[in-house]
Amino acid sequence: MTFRTLLGGVALMLSLGGNGPAGPAADAPPPGLTVDRVVLLMRHGVRPPTKAPPIPAGMAADPWPSWPVAPGWLTPHGAEAVGRLGGWDGARLRRLGVLPATGCPAKGAVTVVADSDQRTIATADVWLAALAPGCAIPSRHRPQGEDDPIFSGDGSVDPAIANAELATAIGPGGIAAVEARFHPLLTRLDKILCGAATSGCGVSAAPSRILPAGAGKRPKLEGALDRASTVAQILLLEYGEGKPMAEVGWGRATAGDVAALSAFHALEFRLLARPPHLAAEHLAGIAPILVEGLTGSAAVTLVSGHDTNVANLGGLLDVHWQVPGIAADDPAPGGAIVLERLRDATGALYVRALYRSQTLEQIRSAGPLVADAPYRAVLAIPGCAARGIRGLCTLAQFEEKLAPALR
Repeated sequence: MTFRTLLGGVALMLSLGGNGPAGPAADAPPPGLTVDRVVLLMRHGVRPPTKAPPIPAGMAADPWPSWPVAPGWLTPHGAEAVGRLGGWDGARLRRLGVLPATGCPAKGAVTVVADSDQRTIATADVWLAALAPGCAIPSRHRPQGEDDPIFSGDGSVDPAIANAELATAIGPGGIAAVEARFHPLLTRLDKILCGAATSGCGVSAAPSRILPAGAGKRPKLEGALDRASTVAQILLLEYGEGKPMAEVGWGRATAGDVAALSAFHALEFRLLARPPHLAAEHLAGIAPILVEGLTGSAAVTLVSGHDTNVANLGGLLDVHWQVPGIAADDPAPGGAIVLERLRDATGALYVRALYRSQTLEQIRSAGPLVADAPYRAVLAIPGCAARGIRGLCTLAQFEEKLAPALR
């Protein structure tokens, strides 16, 4: 299936909202408030590993499963799942009055910025085609494959601050103590990687270590925990792709394993993406787009990026979520932090954050989001309780939350 054919198909879809995993009114605006601006920072959909082999040869006893697209590209199955999210988002935005009930949005009412990877460009295109079928809304991005600093930060890491935050995130005993706490999961992951083999494979042999931040250089995780994060994400993507269970972890992984092992991926983000200074530095290119989306003329703004970008914003705002089937705070394929600007009868402006994602089972099935709406959770932003509502910020308060990322 070509992406042109797929785009034509999703443009015909119109998903209707309903009761979802987080409840029928999980995303309803608070009484007395209406939504007039929506900004989504969304991870791309399901992709294969970004390189082959995804970890050094010999760490897995068997060949890795094949994929229908090039390394790192959005798969047709992943695109179907993203298209269903776009249809559901469009239906909700029309119900809220953010988009017109019929017809296409006015020119400039929907702004989309994508990173230059194929998976982020294609994710934006599929989402747009389903959000507003037949409207041919363009996305803005650099040529495919050309680095875009908007999505990679400006490199202004302060090593002293970054390393102090990292030490706090790691806690007493250093990275060795963290690895020890994850020993049972490492053992299980090695069994999935190695099968009947008893030596010469697996990820746990290399001790975990942290390379500290330096001038213009972010800290880095190496060893067992780093490789476990990579493998855990591959297993999640295999499962989300809808591969037969005989191909998910070579038939040695269950859905329960996928959920449990995704804690490695969440751990890597907790250490390297969510600490406030690192999060702010990495969001330096994206934060102005978020502010413009909340204060400018566009009714809807989508930023089509990566799990790291979503984790950065989650860390900067200190908000948390857990998508069914995935570890807490692990950004799901197609999942998004949604920022909504709300207005009261006097014209006062507020902002709240939600996390919106299909569950892992919904991603796997790529089924219609009709009676089974996606997971939605209103996120409690610390320090915000406007109108007595926990997590609701005034617009000024929210801009102050983003201030560390605004250069």
